[in-house]
Amino acid sequence: MKDQITRKSELLMPAGSLERLKVAVLYGADAVYLGTPDMSLRTKSKFSLEDVKKGITFAHAHGVRVYLTLNLFTHNKDIAKLADYVETLRDIRPDGVIVADPGVFNFLRKHAPELNLHISTQANVCSWLTVDYWKDQGAELVVLAREVTFAEMAEIREHCPDIRLESFVHGAMCMTYSGRCLLSNFMAERGANQGNCANSCRWQYKVHMRLKDGTIKELPLTEENLELFEFVLEEGARPGELMPIEEDARGSYILNSKDMCLMPKLADLLRIGVDSLKVEGRNKSPFYVATVARAYRRAIDAWYRDPENWSAEPYLRELDAVSNRGYTIAFHEGRLQNFAHNYDHTKAIAPWEFAGVISETRDDGMVLALKNRMDAGDVMEFLPPDPNAEPVLLRLYEFYLDGKPEEAHESVFGSRGDKIFIPYSAFDREDPEAVKRAFPPFTIVRKEAMLAEDEWRRLKLDRTAQKIEMGEAGRETAYRRQVEQLQEAIGTEAMETRGRTSRKGVEGCCGRGCNGCLMFWNDPEYAKARELLSQRKHGEILMHDRDMREIGAKG
Repeated sequence: MKDQITRKSELLMPAGSLERLKVAVLYGADAVYLGTPDMSLRTKSKFSLEDVKKGITFAHAHGVRVYLTLNLFTHNKDIAKLADYVETLRDIRPDGVIVADPGVFNFLRKHAPELNLHISTQANVCSWLTVDYWKDQGAELVVLAREVTFAEMAEIREHCPDIRLESFVHGAMCMTYSGRCLLSNFMAERGANQGNCANSCRWQYKVHMRLKDGTIKELPLTEENLELFEFVLEEGARPGELMPIEEDARGSYILNSKDMCLMPKLADLLRIGVDSLKVEGRNKSPFYVATVARAYRRAIDAWYRDPENWSAEPYLRELDAVSNRGYTIAFHEGRLQNFAHNYDHTKAIAPWEFAGVISETRDDGMVLALKNRMDAGDVMEFLPPDPNAEPVLLRLYEFYLDGKPEEAHESVFGSRGDKIFIPYSAFDREDPEAVKRAFPPFTIVRKEAMLAEDEWRRLKLDRTAQKIEMGEAGRETAYRRQVEQLQEAIGTEAMETRGRTSRKGVEGCCGRGCNGCLMFWNDPEYAKARELLSQRKHGEILMHDRDMREIGAKG
């Protein structure tokens, strides 16, 4: 098997901020991708151009490649920026530029032929014919659409051996074709394809009835009337073809896809030589980046060492530690199964949560910048960047804020920016020098999460569904029983306190000029803000408090 391996796959991790880039590099990424909020599809990116330069310098110093996203779909207002942006690209020198728009691709080919161009997943490349087209145009790499099955991927690799291929292996799935969705734009005025999606497909929906006088009533479903109703949709071009909608008393999550996780099928991709294995998540936390990077780093290295005896199981358990909506292999084997969707619960959950990140190491100890609350007696797990090292547990019964050793605290809080000092002597069963080497700055620390009964049942149900999807027989009865237990644990009372949707979009425009924000670019009230933004350098966005004072409340 080893003799057949001709091209080695890279692990490509997301970097939504400079901190997350450094975490990705530390935890084993071969490459990272990032973008500034004005010219990519990630309006929530925390990168300024100065941060991009620092990030590229840091990554290159550690032998890690950096791909910059320029994957916006241009409107006329964007074209004037391209010439200046080319000069920016020449200055910062990324290893690749991710492009979706053919016009942008052509512009870069003409004006910056020295750049390596990567074709974004938003280009919806699903066949070897399209890959071959982009190769002829000068593309160095093509990101395949999430809808490409493994059989198709293998055929593409066979027909296109002279161009690099990239495939998503982990992260959120969209209910539309490779992210081309307008639900969020329509329902919340937040750019669905601009990284500012309101996740409208994951909202909870309920059926109401409208009376003849125009009043709207909720239609409560009870044991007495449940058998009297059947809810159906009729599509205009197919009269008479009625499609049922299933809903219970808690509502319905009819479009709520689980998260992609191809760890069980990772060996397939490594065997055919997919050049880049991509993890989604530029809006995710450093905890997510570290946990997922470490799991895939260990899995990839283990397969190359011994492909014949490789198993995904230990790495799947690692991925359970990070919040997810349940895992699915998605389109890998063709048609989606029913288990690829989550109909009872939309929340991403995990038995662990982000405790903090080591911000500094000293001769006698380390400083932990907290991201969540810590109470006396909580157990922290230090996640080593070395893929061959094991995590280390530590329980503390009192905390000392950095620089204030005179007062012990029973509780400390990430919400107020607390940093605590942890002496190496607290690791009473570890060698202090070994601890110092094992946990450098940007090491991630996690703690056990306090989950409700319905959340624990959801996790159990997700694991069972994953095993069924992977072909394990005899689990269907257990699955149906666990569904009933989950629905009972959630209950109507719990639903009353649960948020019905994601954050509102209509009332929430920040005035920063997000690429996909319909309000900002079209509402006359933001005319002055648009004028101010046009005077900024690329990568700079309006800061709400300062700039809003300058241009007035909204205008």
